[in-house]
Amino acid sequence: MESKSYVVALSIAGSDSGGGAGIQADIKTMSALGVFATTAITAVTAQNTCGVRMVQAMPPEVVHAQIEAVMEDMPVRSIKIGMLFSAPIIEAVAAVLKPYAAEVPIVLDPVMIAQSGDPLIREEAIEAMKKQLFPLATLITPNLPEAAALLGTAFDEEHPTQSMEAWEELQARAVLIKGGHNQASSQIVDYLLVPGKHLVHRFEHTRISTNNTHGTGCTLSSAIAAYLAHGYELMEAVERAEDYLVQALEKGAGWRLGKGAGPVHHFHAFWQTTARH
Repeated sequence: MESKSYVVALSIAGSDSGGGAGIQADIKTMSALGVFATTAITAVTAQNTCGVRMVQAMPPEVVHAQIEAVMEDMPVRSIKIGMLFSAPIIEAVAAVLKPYAAEVPIVLDPVMIAQSGDPLIREEAIEAMKKQLFPLATLITPNLPEAAALLGTAFDEEHPTQSMEAWEELQARAVLIKGGHNQASSQIVDYLLVPGKHLVHRFEHTRISTNNTHGTGCTLSSAIAAYLAHGYELMEAVERAEDYLVQALEKGAGWRLGKGAGPVHHFHAFWQTTARH
């Protein structure tokens, strides 16, 4: 019998008990895109569609050990980093990933605030993330509020190249600014910036009318990581991931799960609801 190997990716992120974001969204996304998802849990959250009730960070040495165990044994082709919570966890992640960063693409989603408004990172950890993880990342995927927090000023969508120098000073190789928080427009525009090449590429789509947007950032970043694991170049990986998320939003728009912001439909290509009443 012919031996076959999995395409493997690693998600380093927090657990969402509601299943719509975090490590759960990453596993679902990677699985839907034909990638075997391995994981390292940085924190456990008690949350649902309405908000975050509690956060318990994992000990940094446990986070380090999870990553080390996976990387030493499995042929990981890409890494997605999500919620990190504290500076010691960031230091542990950076230390264990540094030997792999030159060969394995890393997608860093700088998760700071949950959709409900609850903080998911300590203030002092933001500087640690910029200094220790930005230089290792192939792509950083902040939304508009996160980009403003990281740069110390609002991202100018009319003049996206103005932030190039600031990102380059932070040693960011490529940045995908997610424009979904701009509620003034019926179009959502994401900007891929490559500071070293002074390149800007726009990804634009019509805003989908839905309350089911929980975990969109996690889903997009893990989809990019999945396509990178399949061997796609960065631009095409982002484009394919954007298309996947749009379809997941469209197909999940009519669903109702929970009292707040529901999840996207990660497995839209495979099944629709069959619930009996």
